[in-house]
Amino acid sequence: MSTHHDVILSPVITEKATKLTETNQIVFRVALGATKPKIAAAVAELFKVKVKAVNTITVKGKKKLARGKPYKRSDFKKAIVTLEEGQQIDITTGL
Repeated sequence: MSTHHDVILSPVITEKATKLTETNQIVFRVALGATKPKIAAAVAELFKVKVKAVNTITVKGKKKLARGKPYKRSDFKKAIVTLEEGQQIDITTGL
């Protein structure tokens, strides 16, 4: 992982993730090999904010069927980034 853009892949925009913005938390999809310190550094550098905490979740891919043939969705990792008081990120603008 060379740059911060390789660590932070995209923001997660769901109803639950949008509700978390009220408590100063932003949800990002991150690289599978990303660590909490790397995620915190990437968010701080890309968005110019102070990061309070990072929680990560590895989501296992579901087994699905397409035209009768089974396949498995890829695993991915999410990070819930808590920002310091007074800090905020507008994820609708993009990176």
